[in-house]
Amino acid sequence: MSTEHQAGLSDPEQQVLDRIERARRRKPKVREERITLAHGSGGKATQTLVEAVFLEAFRNELLEPLEDGAELPVDGHRLAFTTDSFVVSPLFFPGGDIGDLAVNGTVNDLAVSGATPRYLSAGFLLEEGFPVADLTRIVESMAAAARAAGVQVVTGDTKVVQKGKADGCYINTSGVGVLATGHRLGIGTPRPGDAVLVSGPIGDHGVTVMLARGELDIDSDVVSDTAPVHGLVADLLAAVPEVRALRDATRGGVATVLNEIARAAEVAVVVDEAAVPVRAEVRGASELLGIDPLYVACEGRIVAVVPGEHAEAALAAMRSHPLGEQAALIGRVGDDPPGLVLLNTTFGGTRIVDLLVGDPLPRIC
Repeated sequence: MSTEHQAGLSDPEQQVLDRIERARRRKPKVREERITLAHGSGGKATQTLVEAVFLEAFRNELLEPLEDGAELPVDGHRLAFTTDSFVVSPLFFPGGDIGDLAVNGTVNDLAVSGATPRYLSAGFLLEEGFPVADLTRIVESMAAAARAAGVQVVTGDTKVVQKGKADGCYINTSGVGVLATGHRLGIGTPRPGDAVLVSGPIGDHGVTVMLARGELDIDSDVVSDTAPVHGLVADLLAAVPEVRALRDATRGGVATVLNEIARAAEVAVVVDEAAVPVRAEVRGASELLGIDPLYVACEGRIVAVVPGEHAEAALAAMRSHPLGEQAALIGRVGDDPPGLVLLNTTFGGTRIVDLLVGDPLPRIC
């Protein structure tokens, strides 16, 4: 941290930042003896599990960046490869279902890697007694989503477990895409002065799924934003090839993406709360549920970091695409305090936006 920045902090503020810095420098260690739901929330517990268990065991130069997709050099060509599992409940919700979610989620991970999605696999884990009519509906939804995204499902697998051993239907999809440009995107590339953009209103998917469970007496017209973003990404990269980083804000929401960027690039990300687009219905439901929309999953929104001088061009490119009509510039990248996300609130204050602790949100993807 710079001397100038330190001089502007009170002793309590500096002590908090010092404690955060010391904690982040410790070697990750899973302290729980058993896996909890928090380990799948996308927050601190997930990050620790990934780094202390999986990365520790599988560490290699292709995995180490921990991007949404791995870049694979093959005979002079560059491919992107990704995988994801979907366990949403309920399986059908306003605006989509687990089927199109599985296709769009993998297509989007490839897209934000800078790749053109081409091929998918589909693995099904089905519970004994699951209705064939529901499975047919899900598969038809996947087929329609694949056609819309211009990809093919070329391989797959099916397993059936005893009743009570699963929750109806789980899906895993993996995807392969082609990286045609030499430009490399990465969450470790943003620099001070860069601009942070989001492609549209956040939190639609997560709130939709939570309300679809019928456990809350809340009426809302909000629907999931599940959609393939590869067309939007292609338009953005064509207009601004200098884009530094892209992420789709799924599990853990925009807040988690920004924390990953701040940590990987060792920069500060400063967000203007008033600039973050949130639908009134999502904001209202979030307030009733006691959650922050910044942490709620999206399934058709991207976060982009671009050099500051290209911010307006990037915003214009996003807004020219149907999925980016409500894109917004929500913040800037700074140098202090490194590794942290700060939010300038609508009340005139500033607070740290940290990774989720625990599992405050129901599973939504």
